[in-house]
Amino acid sequence: MNREKIIIKTSIIGIASNIFLSAFKAAVGFFTNSIAIIMDSVNNLSDALSSVITIVGTKLAGKPADKKHPFGHGRAEYLTALVIAVIILYAGFTACIESVKKIIHPITPEYNTASLIIIIVAVLVKIFLGLYVKANGKKVNSDSLIASGQDALMDSIISASTILAAAIFLIWHISLEAYLGVLISFAIVKAGIEVLRETISKILGERIDSHLSKEIKRTIVSCDKEILGAYDLVLNNYGPDMHVGSAHIEVPDTWSADKIDSMSRKIANEVYMKHGVAMSAIGIYSVNTKENSAAQIRERVSKIVMEHKEILQMHGFFVDEKTKQMRFDIIVSFDSLSMKEMFNHVVQDVKDAFPDYDVQVQFDVDISD
Repeated sequence: MNREKIIIKTSIIGIASNIFLSAFKAAVGFFTNSIAIIMDSVNNLSDALSSVITIVGTKLAGKPADKKHPFGHGRAEYLTALVIAVIILYAGFTACIESVKKIIHPITPEYNTASLIIIIVAVLVKIFLGLYVKANGKKVNSDSLIASGQDALMDSIISASTILAAAIFLIWHISLEAYLGVLISFAIVKAGIEVLRETISKILGERIDSHLSKEIKRTIVSCDKEILGAYDLVLNNYGPDMHVGSAHIEVPDTWSADKIDSMSRKIANEVYMKHGVAMSAIGIYSVNTKENSAAQIRERVSKIVMEHKEILQMHGFFVDEKTKQMRFDIIVSFDSLSMKEMFNHVVQDVKDAFPDYDVQVQFDVDISD
């Protein structure tokens, strides 16, 4: 079963379950005058609506690429996640307003055995639903399903709290319904804010997953024993399962254009087959193989550069002793108080140590592990 079918099937199960739970909780809430149970019912209804939007988003994201959107429509899932976050926030604020009204104008709840049994069943259903949806979300890398599953597990805790409120009322005749409704509304708002924050973060562009980054670089280096390193890996996210990337490789300066072309194609194919990432470009760093003193110069330069703790890495080093030209890249840490000043400082240190050379340094930031 493909990714889209799994998401839709899981979402439909979520819709059916949440509508079922919402209807029963609403009936119990009105029958017992329990504002907490009614607010919990509203929360279930918002979950069902979120699942509907997840299906719509999945369908939109699954549309094939076209001239106007050559990288497909995968980012539509992030936009639907924003809509889901707004719905959750609306449900939370509405629940809070209604609960505050009940604090001002309290209504005495009337519990019975049947209502409590229904709530207990609802808790169990939510736990199983949450685990199922979250597991499928991780299986197909769907942030919407993962968030829905986590939300369902949180809902089970909220539903369990209504049982506690009922027990307190039955034992001590103290009604905490309205106050519990306020707490539930805060939990709903918090969930909405978290979904909103995570989705915006993805739209802005997040750091590449450390494990994926290291695995891709390992795959690149394994394509040929003469590839000395893989650097500057950049992945552009066009949806949960659509990444377009680029990287640089260090190879001997004796490689021909034909070999570079052949190896670039091999790398692109290997990375796509193993990791599902389309490599749009493979840049080349040439490594000295002819000048005997090049290795010594590189060692001296590396020592100067890496003495600065804000410099994470030096790569792409090449020196031409005939033209007195030296070039390399350095990665500056985000922890540096002033990345540009640190870069200029390091470059000047190298120039002072090699005044006869034209020192060309590329400024890199810590994009991937």
